[in-house]
Order: sequence, then C-alpha cells, then structure tokens
Amino acid sequence: MTMSDDNGVVHVAMLPSAGMGHLTPFLRLATFFLSHNIKVTLITPRPTLSLSESQLLSRFHSSFPQVDQINFKVESSLFTQSPNSHMPIPYFQMIDHIRTSAAKALSPLLSSLSPPLSFFVSDYFMLSSVLPITQSISLPNYLLFTASASFFALYSYFSTLPSSLSELEAVEIQGVPPIPISSIPPDLVAPNSIFKKVFIEDSSQVTKVDGIFINTFEALEHEVLEAVNAGKVLTAMPPVLPFGPFVPCEFEKEGDQWIKPLKWLDDQPRGSVVFANFGTHTEFGWDQIREIADGLVKSGSRFLLVVKDGKYFNGDDKNEEVGLEEVLGHELVDKVRDKGLVMKEWVYQSGILSHEAIGGFLSHCGWNSIVEAAWNGVPIFGWPQRGDQKMNAEVVKMSGWGTWNKNWGWIGERLVTGEEIGDAIKVLMNNESFKIRASKIKEAARKGRSVGGDCEMTIIRDIVSDFSDEDEIEFCGDEEEDVEIDSNEGDGNITYANSSSFFGLLILKLVVITDQGQVV
Repeated sequence: MTMSDDNGVVHVAMLPSAGMGHLTPFLRLATFFLSHNIKVTLITPRPTLSLSESQLLSRFHSSFPQVDQINFKVESSLFTQSPNSHMPIPYFQMIDHIRTSAAKALSPLLSSLSPPLSFFVSDYFMLSSVLPITQSISLPNYLLFTASASFFALYSYFSTLPSSLSELEAVEIQGVPPIPISSIPPDLVAPNSIFKKVFIEDSSQVTKVDGIFINTFEALEHEVLEAVNAGKVLTAMPPVLPFGPFVPCEFEKEGDQWIKPLKWLDDQPRGSVVFANFGTHTEFGWDQIREIADGLVKSGSRFLLVVKDGKYFNGDDKNEEVGLEEVLGHELVDKVRDKGLVMKEWVYQSGILSHEAIGGFLSHCGWNSIVEAAWNGVPIFGWPQRGDQKMNAEVVKMSGWGTWNKNWGWIGERLVTGEEIGDAIKVLMNNESFKIRASKIKEAARKGRSVGGDCEMTIIRDIVSDFSDEDEIEFCGDEEEDVEIDSNEGDGNITYANSSSFFGLLILKLVVITDQGQVV
C-alpha cells in the first residue's frame, strides 16, 4: 500500500450512511479534501432515505464533477411502500440493510479503484461492515463521527456497559460529565432494538480505526476531548481529532427559495428575531403545531418559523391531511402573519443564522444545527426531539450560550403548551449572558478554523509524537498554496483557512508509510 500512485495523487474514498445529518458533514469534509487537490470518490447507498439527500447529492456532484460517484443498491422491502405513504421508513432498519449491502458491494470495489486508494473515511454506523474489508487490503480507515464528542464518548464506551441500562440513573464515564439515562436515546435503553444492535456492533470496533474526525472544536467540548485523547474513556483509543466546525458550502443552497426569508430578515431590527426550526425528520401533530405558533406569538418577539412540507397529519388518522391554515385557525394565522414569517419549505439555515436580525434559535438540537449556531454566535433554546439531541442540548447548556427544559420530554411524550414555549423564548431573547457567551463561542469557532487554531494544533501535537525528522514525506498539489476563509456572513461561501503546513501534517497523519511498510 502506498500513499499515492506514480503521479503523486492522494485518493480518498468516503462512505456516509443514510440521513441528512450524516450525509451533510461528509460532503463538507469532501470539499476540504478537494480544496487541497485530493481525489475524492464518494460511495453512497441508493435509493436514498429521503428526497432531500438525493437533491443534495445532485447539487454536490454538479458543483464538483471531478468527484467520482459510486452507488450501491440497497436491497430492502422498506423501499417498496407506496410513494404516497406518509409512514416514515424505519431509520435503523434501513441502516441495518445499508450495512449489509455495503459489505457485499465494497469488497471487490475498493481494491479496483484507480488510482489506488490512500485512505478511507467511513461513517460510524458503517464501521463493523467496512473495517474487515479495509483491513484485508491494508487500507487506512478513518472514522468521521457526525455527532458530538460527548456522544462519541458514549458510543465508544457503550459496549462495556451492562446489557440493561434501565436500572441505572446515569452512565458514568471517566473524565466525562455523567449522562442521565433520560438523555440517552430510548432505543439504546430498550433491550432488543435494532439501533442498540447496530450501536454495539460498530462501537466495539472503534479502537481498530486509524483515527477519528469529529465535527467539534476545543472551546465547545474541551473536557470530553481531553478525556478521550487521554485514554480515560478507552485506554486504546486512536487519535480523536476535533476537525470542526464544518461550515456550510455554496452547493447546499437549493434554487432561489432561500432568498425569501433573508429578504424578510433584512427588514427586521438587529437581534430581534427568533428562528424556530426543528430539523428534517421532526413531525409534530396538529395540537403541538398550534401550541408552537401560539407560543411564538406570546413571546412578543418577531419570529421565523420553519414547518416542513406544509402538511400535517392528525395523530388519530395518518391519512387525514390538511394545510397549516386549517391547523392553526384563522385567528391564530392572522396573529402569526402580523409578527413573523412562516416557511413551509426548505430554508438555507446557515444563511439565516448568520443574519444580523437573528437573536436566538429555538432548535431540536441536531448536531449540525448546534455547530452552525456556534459558528454564527447565536444563542440556543433547545427542544430535543430524538436521538442524541438531549446530549447536544446539554453541551450548549454546559458551554453557557443557551439552555433547554428537561421536562419537555421526547417528541410526543407530552404537549408542550404555548405558554411554556413563549416563556422559553423570552428567556432566550432577554438573557445577556447567553449573547455574550455565544459571541465568544463564535470567536473560538473561527479561531479554531484559522492557521494555528485548535484544528491545526491538535494534529501537530499528535504527529510530533509519532514521527521523526527522518520520515520521508510526499505531498500532492501545491505545497505553497494558502487557503483563506471567506468570513462574509450569509453568503454561504467557505474555503478553509488551513495553511499548506496544516494540510501536509494532516496527510502525513493519514497516509504516511513507514520504512517497514506498515501504516502508522
């Protein structure tokens, strides 16, 4: 195995799993590799889990035609349901099918790619399927962990926990704040869930990868990052590299529909608008939608509310479909229109968060949303709905730039009233300490992405301990090229502020071969 072919090409293959929360960070990391003349092959399961993923992939490949695209077919009856069905595809059942299909497709594929692969980046839900294949061809395998470092600590430690978590009050991991059982995804607490099966199979293999990239930075999760890299979570932990924040790219904009909310924001006073967005997969019932709208009105703040698809389903009859106006009623619709803007389609979230009119973010606390808010210095009131989102909300609270209400529960557990939502928004918009701390988080996030920042120095420290001056280093591309960050907020353009020295060190860590022919 060599770092590059005879033409000096460094080549990476990348394999995300399903879901926008996994795909988006992979594509953002791919743009970083491309900006430094690394050849990228993107391997994706088809069909995608959602139309949004398919559209995002299409825009990415249109923007970067030099990226080789390889699709593998996922054999599953889950895709045979009626296209008009409103029942969501069970996510972790689909993940399990993708893992099985990937294991079959990758074995003959990876060794035949040209130029030969230098390293591989896999999703953490694909690890147990991919690792035996990359090991068999001596291909360095790196993990892109698309959630927080806190969730990574749980992920990597999980296989050591007792089989029954329901009897515990909290998970105790050395060097990591206690994780209440109520904040752990319910499917991980349930005894026989597919999620738990996948989680254990993959997390038990984490010490066998060559390193882990996480979309986070030191100022956001210093304590946990220190613990995992000090061997407190697992003694044999590979290097864990805080490689964030990953910042949205131009190709992520869809058509011209992203312009409307930005134009509306242009007419609002600085810091006066609360942005309410709950992610791609959150589906509220009629009653909760009404309470959200009522809470936004009661808050007294201007607001920008995103409610996906504009169609809502009665919890008693999934086939009964109505529009937003019927759900809210005419009186509440008039109040909403007087105070805010409701978007019933995709919005360019990062562009909105970077707008000076935004003063707070009512969020489901998906990790990508957390990182985008940190990059833009926007305080958060968290309303976690599922998965790792309670743990993410706690990261925000511990960092001091937002809070969340633990009594609101997971999605559907209880009706959160408009009064409660309105009071929460008042706390968010009127708390000066949140604003000050969010500004400092923003500064730290951007410093971490600059030359000499956290991202670079973490890798330097890691590499110095592993390599001597005698190592022969081969680089591809222009070693003298400096890539500067475009910090114009709201335009969506991003090139990473990482010098050639940083990139050289990164590639060194990824793909240098020792004199003995062993991958370090």
